[in-house]
Amino acid sequence: MSVLRLAPAWVRRKVRASEASLVLLAIAIGAGAGLLSVAQGAVARTLQHWLFALEADQRLSATAAIAPIALLALPFGGLMLALFSRATRARQRRLVDAVEANALHGGRLSWSDSLVISGQTIISNGFGASVGLEAAYAQLGAGLASIAGGWLKLRRGDLRVLVGAGTGAAIAGAFGAPLAGAFYAFEIVIGAYTPAAIAPVAAASLTGVLVAQMLGAQPYIVNAVAGEPVLSHHYLLYAGLGAIAALLGIVLMRAVAEMETLTRRLPVQPSWRPVLGGFLLIPLAILTPQVLSAGHGALHLDLEYGLPLSFLAAIFVMKSAASVVSLGFGFRGGLFFASLFLGSLLGHIYADLIAWGAGTAIIDPQNAALVGMAAFAVAVVGGPMTMAMLVLEATHDFSLAGAAIAASLVTTTIVRETFGYSFSTWRLHLRGETIKSARDVGWIRTLTAGRMMRRVERATPAAMSIAEFRRTFPLGSTSRVVLIDEQDHYAGIVQTARAYADGLDPAAAIGTLAIHRNHALLPDADIKAVMSALDTADADELAVIDTHRAVLGLLSEPYVRRRYAEELDKAQRELFGEH
Repeated sequence: MSVLRLAPAWVRRKVRASEASLVLLAIAIGAGAGLLSVAQGAVARTLQHWLFALEADQRLSATAAIAPIALLALPFGGLMLALFSRATRARQRRLVDAVEANALHGGRLSWSDSLVISGQTIISNGFGASVGLEAAYAQLGAGLASIAGGWLKLRRGDLRVLVGAGTGAAIAGAFGAPLAGAFYAFEIVIGAYTPAAIAPVAAASLTGVLVAQMLGAQPYIVNAVAGEPVLSHHYLLYAGLGAIAALLGIVLMRAVAEMETLTRRLPVQPSWRPVLGGFLLIPLAILTPQVLSAGHGALHLDLEYGLPLSFLAAIFVMKSAASVVSLGFGFRGGLFFASLFLGSLLGHIYADLIAWGAGTAIIDPQNAALVGMAAFAVAVVGGPMTMAMLVLEATHDFSLAGAAIAASLVTTTIVRETFGYSFSTWRLHLRGETIKSARDVGWIRTLTAGRMMRRVERATPAAMSIAEFRRTFPLGSTSRVVLIDEQDHYAGIVQTARAYADGLDPAAAIGTLAIHRNHALLPDADIKAVMSALDTADADELAVIDTHRAVLGLLSEPYVRRRYAEELDKAQRELFGEH
């Protein structure tokens, strides 16, 4: 066997056996994710400069005005997105993102799907739609990690951690914030803080930032300046800001879903809806270019200058509308940076309204904008510590970061209690999934009734007499028997001991003693559905049948609960790196 064939096998064994090797792999993935983030951002910005005739260092959302003829790039972008989606058949298959991959598929991602998602997002953002590039960054970072982990045949737990590390590195590189990137991986993609994940995720995030900076990338939020010191009583006011951010964030997420529902009723092919959405964005962009793209330039512009309350409120409404139209009509992207921008506007408006009501400034508008930025992003994206760390790394002000944490905790509590989803998991919910975070629940779906059942090779006719049943099944031979009718359909379960009770007519059919005639399991029912069915039927065992009611097997409650406990313990050990 050649050395070239031996090397991959040796690497696989080394990475699987050593945590240090996993950290080194995460560093390599972090470097690749940082590089991919810079490349994707450069492509999108180049498109914007070409299409909208921007100056070298100018941001699209920070321009004073754009010629109406240039705004035709918006529907043209919708056309390009439609053609790209058709060419890649993106509308004909389900594309899996990093959150869904880690929650349901053990971190497994398709590289082709990741490229399609990245391409759709770059086209949408590059042609000016009100969406961010963070989805593209995260997707390719996660995809790179998943492909590398699959090639090395990593364990399920290690692969999920590596996917989180790749995603965190991509976000960290874009924002120039390693702590925010690491917490993004923990809170959004892995779904938990675990000792096994800390080193690889942190190493990847730091590497992603270093690579991005070496390539000259400018962080999204640079040197944000905190205002006056945060006092103790300010925390109560910021908690109120967090509550408002939670409610408005829920409204925004629901508005996107309602817009998607509305567009599905239009007599337009799904792939061509972005073209119509692009035309609808033109009037908003004529009023102010701040509604275009993710809003990086607009955020810095509005933070630096003291703008009137009415102007801030108008921008908030128009940016929200632009985001709803963009996503509702099929442009690809996310609300990560848009929620940061909207939150900064909300915080500034909140501080101005308090000052107007009290007749004097109570909280600093700059501080409120930064706290609102974190709180609104938590409502939409999730991750309270992610956003608090983003504020800390942008301002280097611990007291302001503490206020951001307080507001974010209020926000996340309200959103979880009243809504229960982030934007990414809400969209999965609309597609029929039930996950509410990236916590690994995919193993639950592998424990199906069909895989756990004890197969029944030959069921017993329900028309058999009790006397014949006694001869066929002596006491002690089996505890229960599955019955079928004349059409070989499931007809219930009979407990052997009941056939030996006193006072029974030996000539009567054994089917008269059957229980659970109307309760059975389908083979694809997962373990949660199985346990629920057992509880509903108040049964110790249930038959597994196919769609034609033919008997496949038998499943008992003690065995189901034991298998659940074993798999749960295995998942916990993997989560904490105990292989």
